[in-house]
Amino acid sequence: MDWDERYSIEDYLFGQKPAQALLRNEKHLVSGGETLLIADGEGRNSVYLAKKDFKVTSSDSSVVAQQKAKTLADSHDVKVNFKLENFFDIDWSKKQYDNIIGICFQFIPPELIEEVFMGFRSATKKGGTILIHGYTPEQIHYGTGGPKDVSLMYTKATFTRSFTNSEIYLLEEYEAVISEGPGHNGKSAMIDFVAKL
Repeated sequence: MDWDERYSIEDYLFGQKPAQALLRNEKHLVSGGETLLIADGEGRNSVYLAKKDFKVTSSDSSVVAQQKAKTLADSHDVKVNFKLENFFDIDWSKKQYDNIIGICFQFIPPELIEEVFMGFRSATKKGGTILIHGYTPEQIHYGTGGPKDVSLMYTKATFTRSFTNSEIYLLEEYEAVISEGPGHNGKSAMIDFVAKL
């Protein structure tokens, strides 16, 4: 998918307000901690957390999305460390964070997802939090957001294969009506995952 092209609309593709899942699960994050948001797009989630005094790094591969994210951060007068990078080129051993957040980053081939989660582990400080939110396979029937490839959707097994019971703090599949810009709109089949390491 050409994300630069997809983000090249006048409006914010996923809106300017934070994801509902982030608002619901914010309480599980290390408050005010160093926080990495992967595939952060137009910055709605990183800007929200920066306003809440988190030390935020926003990572994305789209030049267009990141420019819109910088504009959003400036309009809210907050500081965000923006990193323009290909997700698959990230060196997870380079720095550790209190929180790693991935909201609807559903482009990882299933054969690579466990390796990606290992990277998240190495980049999370002891006592830190990993928060992931995305779509389940049932989302294919709704078509209100997310990939068209069912193999890129998440199930509970996606996470239980890589994290122990003692690490899994929250793992919930549910349906909800969301309104997050033109990109995420309508009844959706979702999953929230929180791990405490």
